[in-house]
Amino acid sequence: MANLGANFDATGVEPNKPFEVLPPAKYVVQIVSSEMRVTKDGMGQYLCLELDVLEGEFAGRKLFDRLNLVNNNVQTVEIAQRTLSAICHATGRMQVQDSEELHLIPMLADVRVQPPKNGYGERNSVHYLPLNGAASVPHTPSKTAAKPATSSPQSAAPVAQPRPTAAPATAAPWRRTV
Repeated sequence: MANLGANFDATGVEPNKPFEVLPPAKYVVQIVSSEMRVTKDGMGQYLCLELDVLEGEFAGRKLFDRLNLVNNNVQTVEIAQRTLSAICHATGRMQVQDSEELHLIPMLADVRVQPPKNGYGERNSVHYLPLNGAASVPHTPSKTAAKPATSSPQSAAPVAQPRPTAAPATAAPWRRTV
């Protein structure tokens, strides 16, 4: 039992809403947090990524990804390494020693919705692309993402459109020209 120190009145606090997946589209995102965690079975480790959507209708929403970089399954590790490589290419950081080196660098996330599976509800899978639209090295999504939908690049979902807002005093760092 834990004493809350005061009487908590839930009528004055908005309750958490259930998690909802983002609709399929391309979003401008950045990694805001990352850490290595031990897998459920204790036999491996994964890089847990937290991403913020920066623009459009869903600005401020979060995406999460897991890259199983330490695992007994060689294919699982290869998938995670290819995803990490795609993130490096998307951010322009080709050699990193610490995942924090990838933080706060805008990139494009091609977000897809995976159907419910194994008792879990719908979830997003993320594919990483450079923000400037240059071709990135092909990769396979992380183990937490199901196989990508079979579609041609021309049929990809449209880029999420930004919300109309007042003109900012200065352009966002990734939109500035030097």
